[in-house]
Amino acid sequence: MEELVVIGNGMVGHRLVEALHDRDSDHRWHVTVVGEEPRTAYDRVALSSYFDGASAQDLSLGDLSGPHVDVHVGERATALDREARTVTTASGRTLGYDRLVLATGSTPFVPPVPGHDLPGCHVYRTIEDLDAITASARHARTGVVIGGGLLGLEAANALRLLGVEAHVVELAPHLMPAQIDEGAGGLLRRLVTDLGVHIHTGAASTAVEAGADGRVRNLLLGDGTRLDADLVVFSVGIRPRDDLARAAGLRVGERGGIVIDDTCTTSDDRIHAIGEAAAHRGTVYGLIAPGNAMAEVVADRLLGGGATFTGADTSTKLKLLGVDVASFGDAHGRADDCLDVVVNDAAGGRYAKLVLSDDATTLLGGILVGDASAYATLRPMVGSPLPGDPLTLITPEGGAALGADALPDSAQICSCNAVTKGALTDAVHTQGACDVAGLKACTRAGTSCGSCVPMLKQILSQAGIEQSKALCEHFTQSRAELLETVRATGTTTFSALIENHGTGQGCDICKPAVASILASLGGGHILDGEQATLQDTNDRYLANMQRNGTYSVVPRIPGGEITPDKLIVIGEVARDFQLYTKITGGQRIDLFGARLEQLPAIWTRLVEAGFESGHAYGKSLRTVKSCVGTTWCRYGVQDSVGLAIRLEERYRGLRSPHKLKSAVSGCARECAEARSKDFGIIATDQGWNLYVGGNGGFTPRHAELLASDLDEETLIRYIDRFLMFYIRTADRLQRTAPWIEAMDGGLDHVRDVVVHDTLGIAEELEAAMERHVHSYTDEWAAVLADPAKLARFESFANAPGTPDPTISFTTTRDQPVPGAALDLGMPAPRPQEATR
Repeated sequence: MEELVVIGNGMVGHRLVEALHDRDSDHRWHVTVVGEEPRTAYDRVALSSYFDGASAQDLSLGDLSGPHVDVHVGERATALDREARTVTTASGRTLGYDRLVLATGSTPFVPPVPGHDLPGCHVYRTIEDLDAITASARHARTGVVIGGGLLGLEAANALRLLGVEAHVVELAPHLMPAQIDEGAGGLLRRLVTDLGVHIHTGAASTAVEAGADGRVRNLLLGDGTRLDADLVVFSVGIRPRDDLARAAGLRVGERGGIVIDDTCTTSDDRIHAIGEAAAHRGTVYGLIAPGNAMAEVVADRLLGGGATFTGADTSTKLKLLGVDVASFGDAHGRADDCLDVVVNDAAGGRYAKLVLSDDATTLLGGILVGDASAYATLRPMVGSPLPGDPLTLITPEGGAALGADALPDSAQICSCNAVTKGALTDAVHTQGACDVAGLKACTRAGTSCGSCVPMLKQILSQAGIEQSKALCEHFTQSRAELLETVRATGTTTFSALIENHGTGQGCDICKPAVASILASLGGGHILDGEQATLQDTNDRYLANMQRNGTYSVVPRIPGGEITPDKLIVIGEVARDFQLYTKITGGQRIDLFGARLEQLPAIWTRLVEAGFESGHAYGKSLRTVKSCVGTTWCRYGVQDSVGLAIRLEERYRGLRSPHKLKSAVSGCARECAEARSKDFGIIATDQGWNLYVGGNGGFTPRHAELLASDLDEETLIRYIDRFLMFYIRTADRLQRTAPWIEAMDGGLDHVRDVVVHDTLGIAEELEAAMERHVHSYTDEWAAVLADPAKLARFESFANAPGTPDPTISFTTTRDQPVPGAALDLGMPAPRPQEATR
């Protein structure tokens, strides 16, 4: 058995070991991996999801250690002796090799501006970097990201998620200059600015200045402007980690990177280099797809194959701060005599450009911003003849009509893993792949960035394979079918439903989904009996769990209208229980930092003052936001506050497939932002216009007009029908926007059902809503009246009243915020864990 040493345990090094393990059936190679980070390989592409709640374990690519693979983490390679064929590590370990692979990756480039090493300056590269940024953000109000490229915008979003006002400083005239052109950059700037990020382009960073405490205080720009900055994140590019190779005398490129040939071999034929450390034909690739391709070539070569690396697709599709951005092929139009076709819809928030050959018949590249839905189809067509008028391909109607059947078998569907349409078709017809998971297992397509998954579904449909709508492995039915089953059979428990209509014991997908169905159909309090064991964490304790294990309490404030006496009660509760308070965008007041055992006492004070649960923890109606309408505003044409209160009190507690938000604007000036809601109402001189299917989140979407100039009673009937139709037919965790988009006939079908009653179910839907309205009870008050339910609200069941010792706080802006977790030598206990 020969010895292979891999220096670097990032995504590309991991891919090499995985590919070799899958193919080396004769166990020709024993592999030793040396990685300097304190953990095994993780998904660096998805690193920003760490700020959205993903854990290090969620990002992990798995540990490949086994009989023929040794993985050493937290160990840095310090020397390479090519003559002796050994690698020495910082711990003094010496590893001999027959072949060596340098997968050392890259390091963030930090420009040598004065103050770049002050406390509060960070880079954005590893999980440890993100932990350090999070720690600094606890004491920061304003942060500056230097660099307006991909990682810079991700870093800016991270600061937003951490509650820090974010600025981005970019030397180039527009954002993401490596991927998109000036027109696309201008639109991206506007969309990002609308989200609250301050953009400074064409700006040089000349110094980071310290405050009296020695930490970062300002960033000085080339024009003399000073930006307040309590923390600074450098994201201005990467540099190949080629120091080990340089010291060993391997050839490196003029601008860095270990020089490799088409076999990914360095100037020493026993040493290969892959990923961001390698320079191939003068190019250092900073994307995962080329690195994966290099890893596959080296794995093949180690087993005697003849694979080569001749370059790679640098196309990319991203979602930055909720904005779709994609570029592919010759996006900047560098080919001789090429032609551009551009759609720049500033009002609609979308930009699209196709770069064509000089005879306008061949697609060379393109850029998409705001709406990148056509990317999956257009990118594989690069270098191929166009199937029609290029302008129609980047209009919504034309892009939607172009599918997988327009692509040749040679078209590369998954650029991350170099999978063609032909390979996918073969997986369907010869390897038995019958769903997306099967295609992923057979070809790796869709396992990296995931942008090609919609095209995988098209290929399956093209092959005549009907896609399963099963809720999970325990129920073959969809959520809508299960709801109808529950309704028709009168089933009231999960155990009865799975016994009669499912298999197994259930899982974390079907249990909360069925709990939601039972609650939607009036199945009693969500903590009654078996119901309590089915809920998601937040529903289980009628409060949102926060990052440090405490909970937030959000009382309902219908329409945002509140009396001074009730405001005083909220202030007194926050003061007495030392809670962090924040006014939300939905016109409510959040109280953060309540320990589990404090929740009933807090609820008691609020309920006695006339408050009830705001259901911020549930997949249910959150808020009905309002402007002041005719009550105060000189432009108002209807009583928006009165209607918002009526709607919120009517639909409070309504359980649904996903959360619901609403708003009422008293005139066309739209101060309540009704068109960004699941159902929004805007006043007219003749009555009310009803809009449906809007939402924020990862894919913001404006609601569309369902009906206009309605009187109040007709409006409420239509909303009743719309909400009940959604509850009965939507998939699990499907917001109203994608529900409408996925429906045959889309909004027109919804209008036919809700307004014209083409299915003849309007009366039934209205009756179901009336049952909900008349059966509503406040969930907080119901817990307070039931000793059995109250018993759930203790951090430690065998030591009632004992605070959780892992919870700590610090103070920011005169309010308590989560402090560093205490190290007690054991993991933080989960509620009720002490009794297990």
